[in-house]
Amino acid sequence: MALEVNDTNFDEVVLASDKPVMVDFWAEWCGPCRMIAPFVEEISHEFEGKALVVKCDVDSSPGVAARFGIRN
Repeated sequence: MALEVNDTNFDEVVLASDKPVMVDFWAEWCGPCRMIAPFVEEISHEFEGKALVVKCDVDSSPGVAARFGIRN
């Protein structure tokens, strides 16, 4: 299962990880985000223990979104 990250824990979870990390920046209102959500979950299961898959809601974590140039 993909972990949820936010402005508070992003650095601790993502940047400090000793494994490769895939970040899915998403928003509730984003149709394409909802379409790929099942694939993100599938990837998280497939790479469990080898890589970290996280999801970051850009609406509730605007700081992280801004740091990485994610726009809505």
